[in-house]
Amino acid sequence: MSMLDDLDIIAETSRLSRALAIWYGGTMRVLCIEDEAIVAEFVKTGLSGAGFTVDVATTAEEGLSAFSTVEYDAVILDLGLPDADGISLLRKLRGKREATPVLILSTRSNLNARVVGLNAGADDYLAKPFAIEELIARLHALLRRPRTLLSPVLACGNLAYSPATHEVKVAGRTVTMAPKEMRVLDMLLRRPGTVVSKQQLESGLYGFEEEVASNAIEVHIHHLRRRLAESKATVKITTQRGMGYVLVGPDA
Repeated sequence: MSMLDDLDIIAETSRLSRALAIWYGGTMRVLCIEDEAIVAEFVKTGLSGAGFTVDVATTAEEGLSAFSTVEYDAVILDLGLPDADGISLLRKLRGKREATPVLILSTRSNLNARVVGLNAGADDYLAKPFAIEELIARLHALLRRPRTLLSPVLACGNLAYSPATHEVKVAGRTVTMAPKEMRVLDMLLRRPGTVVSKQQLESGLYGFEEEVASNAIEVHIHHLRRRLAESKATVKITTQRGMGYVLVGPDA
């Protein structure tokens, strides 16, 4: 591979990282649970260069403690930890927060090890030695998945939305919505009580090459508010000027 090819890969990974960062509302934070200092430093340096923020834990105890206090966007997990087997740690992580993507990074490359890891709850499995470009690409693929993929229904108040069937219901009654209105609702329901910026909404609704009208998001929000009001939903969308929009439940 030539130097130009390497530069192209770096540019592409950086572009994808920036796009995902817009979607997540900032720098993506990854927890790397790895006891080999050389490997941990290699991962941290490579991912930091691609726009990630990386925390390193060298034991299962440190990893579980960090995972319990910080909401990470993804976890990289080595199986050969000094104080516990990675599979047992993986099951504990899944018990705390099911939807966080976990990528196993291990020297155990045989078929049985991969099957055991994936069945224990891992989202992906990468054998050592590995190329940092592949690790970054796999993380991008995991982070493009909806965070609440394992939750069949997103709900707030008497409003419920199924990402799998694209069905919106208020108090059990189906509500018809345009596709982009539904997508806006999806993004707001994934972060109830939290500001979702106009830039995040635009990134989720439109591709890089699409032209977006300056008031497109405002129009979608207006239509969505009207549908929620007409269907007597117990939630509302508030505007935080200069920041974005918040889905507010009945108890707020």
